[in-house]
Amino acid sequence: MGMKSQYGNYPNSYREFIQLFPDNAACEAFLFKLRWPEEFICRSCKKASTPWIQSRGRLVCPICRFQTSVTAGTIFDKTRTPLTTWLEAAWHVTTAKNGMSAKTLERTIGTSYQVAWMMLQRFRVAMVNSERKQLSGIIEVDETFIGGVQQGGKRGRGAMKSIVAIAVEMKQPRGFGRIRMRYIPDASGSSLQSFVCDAVAPGSIVHTDGWAGYNKLTELGYSHEVTVMSSSDDPAHVSMPGVHRIASLLKRWILGTHQGSVAQEHLQSYLEEFTFRFNRRTSRSRGLVFRRLLEQAVVTSPTTEFDIVGGYDWSLETDTD
Repeated sequence: MGMKSQYGNYPNSYREFIQLFPDNAACEAFLFKLRWPEEFICRSCKKASTPWIQSRGRLVCPICRFQTSVTAGTIFDKTRTPLTTWLEAAWHVTTAKNGMSAKTLERTIGTSYQVAWMMLQRFRVAMVNSERKQLSGIIEVDETFIGGVQQGGKRGRGAMKSIVAIAVEMKQPRGFGRIRMRYIPDASGSSLQSFVCDAVAPGSIVHTDGWAGYNKLTELGYSHEVTVMSSSDDPAHVSMPGVHRIASLLKRWILGTHQGSVAQEHLQSYLEEFTFRFNRRTSRSRGLVFRRLLEQAVVTSPTTEFDIVGGYDWSLETDTD
């Protein structure tokens, strides 16, 4: 049943999921293995031990008597939603080809819309992996616009659109590697250079168009290649195929899965999910992606409703894998 990893069994079908996680106790045991794959480490004294297990899932350190739980200090901290529901949500989000909107998740797992929405937002925070490496090699960088004109609204620069910076690893002779994306307030040099410095390793070859906002990349330690679109014989999608392909997929995903409705204050959260999913598109098993999300969930600090409702502060995070 399922497949075996260093973290124990994980399911590869919904039937296996149901068999592996029939109750909260099974979910807690799985999360315990993810959080402490080798041995339990006390959050207070930082020492390894075998905890005493008490009622209601409490774990007591035999050395300093500090009480904790599998979910304490994670995105599941103080949740009143059963872990069986949390894990089922994680399964559907990672195994659905294009993910799920909060409305679809609400119908699928039988919760309220508010609970489904908050779960999705917390999972998107967990999709950020602070230990991942920067993009390297040959990198295409460009911006795209998300959102647009509503009926009767303004067009062009007067339209309510959001700017998203995109960086894509270009494989040779063809193909794409990993991506990074960020919602930026404007296309100024400050915004674009900050994005490149965070997302791309120094020494990489960065390919951009002729926009002046990229002019200082050479000074920042990158090999800067420029294609001025107005003077190029090739159309933009040929001269810079990577960023245009990713931009097209992103817009199609937002339109299809989320009905084109993404509030600007939550846009970065959707970009994090798209990045997480795209960078794992070649995974051998959806069960591995499910496990990976939960692995990150148990090392992600608690996120409150207050942190999320007005738009999560993504400056607290480093980047996404």
